[in-house]
Amino acid sequence: MAPPRFETDFLPHHGQAIEVAPGVQRLTATNDGPLTFHGTNSYIVGGTSVAVIDPGPEIESHYLALRKALRGREVSHIFVSHTHKDHAPLAARLASETGATVVAEGPHRAARDLYVGEVNPLAESSDQDFRPDIQAADGEVFEGDGWALRVVHTPGHTANHAVFALEKEAILFSADHVMAWATSIVAPPDGAMSDYMASLDKLLDRDDRIYLPGHGGPVADPPQFVRALKTHRKMREAAVLDRLRKGDRYIADMVKVIYRDTDSRLHRAAGLSLLAHLEDLLRRDLVETEGPPSITGVFTLKT
Repeated sequence: MAPPRFETDFLPHHGQAIEVAPGVQRLTATNDGPLTFHGTNSYIVGGTSVAVIDPGPEIESHYLALRKALRGREVSHIFVSHTHKDHAPLAARLASETGATVVAEGPHRAARDLYVGEVNPLAESSDQDFRPDIQAADGEVFEGDGWALRVVHTPGHTANHAVFALEKEAILFSADHVMAWATSIVAPPDGAMSDYMASLDKLLDRDDRIYLPGHGGPVADPPQFVRALKTHRKMREAAVLDRLRKGDRYIADMVKVIYRDTDSRLHRAAGLSLLAHLEDLLRRDLVETEGPPSITGVFTLKT
């Protein structure tokens, strides 16, 4: 299986609610960047009474565009895929003004306990204050006027990541778990590679015909794309093991080689992704390090 072919041809139509499927509109925020592509996608599902998926970041123009798109319609539910600040913050404001029920897997948390002395490098990127009205169970279904969304827990990118399935239409709102334009960042301590790979397998057991992600355009052939993502991650793992065999001991040295063709602005995130791979390899007893694993730690192959 080959790695995925990423699709970067995407028109965000900032400020406009674009119909992307019957009864589904997409509104893209103006938070463009190397980690967010052309911005965060918010989705509106339904007709006269709707659900909003991932209201987005604290950007006034995006909030005003969202309220304009919702004018004349009741907002009964707000679904939040995870607590990164480009997805969750506007949920509280929108709920306060509309009376909608906020649904998510749960508040922000790390995928593992912090080690003694460890500082979470991702703390500032997460909405630590977010609290849903309903902490949805895996598989729980919520219904509105002409729509029903199933919550599917997909930890990996974050511990509390969830996607939402409009099963009657075979549409999955895949948030940051699967995106057509790039791979998801899996960064400890908030994310875990073993969880991410298990969540990919979980999606392969489904029969969705299209994914609508949190950034960029749709994933048109979900099973093939998810299998390709798995291949990509296995190739990254193989590259880490190869660098260890060739004498690299530090993540910074591995990043220089493995991500030599990647935008340097993404090298910090790339290092955290390699740490996620190394934590998984440690868990499987294939790699060792002295003390808790860290971005500056020394790693060797297990002998």
